[in-house]
Amino acid sequence: MADTETDTDVIVVGAGPTGLTLAGELRLGGARVTVVERLAEPTGQSRGLGFTARAMEAFDQRGLLPRFGTPETSPVGHFGGVRFDYTVLPGAHFGARGIPQSRTEAVLEEWAVELGAVVHRGWEFTGLEAGDSAVEITVRTPEGPGRLRAANLVGADGGHSRVREAAGIAFPGTPAVRVMYLADVVGRKLRPRPLGERLEHGMVMAAPLSDGVDRIIVCPDGAPPREDAEPVTFAEVADAWRRLTGEDIADADTEWVSSFTDATRQAVTYRAGRVLLAGDAAHIHLPAGGQGMSTGILDAVNLGWKLAAEVTGRADPGLLDTYHAERHPAGARVLLNTRAQGTVFLGGRESDPLRALFAELIAYDDVKRHLAGAVSGIDVRYDLGGGHPLTGGRVAPRALVGPAGRTSTARLLHPARGVLLDLADDPEIRTAAAPWHDRVTVTTARPADGPYDELAGLHALLIRPDGHAAWVSDAPGGEGLTDALHRWFGPVTDREAAPA
Repeated sequence: MADTETDTDVIVVGAGPTGLTLAGELRLGGARVTVVERLAEPTGQSRGLGFTARAMEAFDQRGLLPRFGTPETSPVGHFGGVRFDYTVLPGAHFGARGIPQSRTEAVLEEWAVELGAVVHRGWEFTGLEAGDSAVEITVRTPEGPGRLRAANLVGADGGHSRVREAAGIAFPGTPAVRVMYLADVVGRKLRPRPLGERLEHGMVMAAPLSDGVDRIIVCPDGAPPREDAEPVTFAEVADAWRRLTGEDIADADTEWVSSFTDATRQAVTYRAGRVLLAGDAAHIHLPAGGQGMSTGILDAVNLGWKLAAEVTGRADPGLLDTYHAERHPAGARVLLNTRAQGTVFLGGRESDPLRALFAELIAYDDVKRHLAGAVSGIDVRYDLGGGHPLTGGRVAPRALVGPAGRTSTARLLHPARGVLLDLADDPEIRTAAAPWHDRVTVTTARPADGPYDELAGLHALLIRPDGHAAWVSDAPGGEGLTDALHRWFGPVTDREAAPA
């Protein structure tokens, strides 16, 4: 490797959940992808313990949910420590729980490799040179230094992203003002506090991970960020736990100890020429509501099909620019709600009036629906330029029935192709979409059993590979369909227009 140059379509730096999701998405889109990861082996550690409702839907759209077993979802969650039932919003819940991040990464790596992604572990990114036609990176490998060349590079290498730094992309925001601790404690059978418990001098959480192992999080009031780079010790965590709860766990064994802060930052752009950012490389925030990993996964689901179309020559000019245009505002909303939650939940006594006010506001169903949509991720709606109210929003999972039998919106999205739902058995609609037969699946179907308000009265619906509505019609004729197909799925030649 030391003296060879490897060509690929896309290089992804970072084999965490974001990078591995992106690798799978790129392969589904027909792009060659190489993932480079600094660590020789997965750590086995798990900051995340599940994913949001929208990330769960994204996995379902690729047929991945069975690989996680039968994920349990929690109907009751919180916003800033104020609890409420998320199911007040149809399709929402507080997320799939009890799935360690290590398990999520293992599932995603297996999937990406099955699809043909190349994953190099123990390869450390050291620099990049971006030109007009390609980007080249330097790497440090067990065999020595090397280079990789590709059409595009994606930094999915975390909050301290070297790719972001090398690309010169600014990362403004608010610095950390507090430190918080995390540990997996063995053999103590601690009282569960799964949604967190506000105490006189801070907040603590505790939840069982497995038999005999409890995950604890300790957030002391007024604890400033650590000045040194030394790893946190369990003695520090146990001392903070005792000061807040009165419980002595200093003699317990641990599987993992770490710390984190409430720093909030977002890249000014998610794309600088041929270099793109996703996941924590693009945004960091307080881990409130388990949104961090899921936001990165949804970045990857938005980016993957667009970047694959770009590097395989099928994209309309400007398609790749919609990644930043859509995901930067979505990321900003996550940063807003996590900062608000930190102020409400982790503030000291000065935040008591705010907590009381939130408790009053959450009594209203409209407020519950708004907050549930924000934290679950299912209310993300991209600005696609007007049209029907559903345009740009996520298409909720729906069972369908048609001439070919029963199916569902999620199943139709498994190949990461566009989907045109002909809900009125309209041959004119199907004819208009025929030139895109190699990249859009046309299905004549109607909603199966159950109330489906979103689809009621619709004539046809064009769904992008990421599950968002690209075009919606409630009348015959297909006005605007050809423009939408061209915009999202690229131009077609005369040769391509004729189905084989």
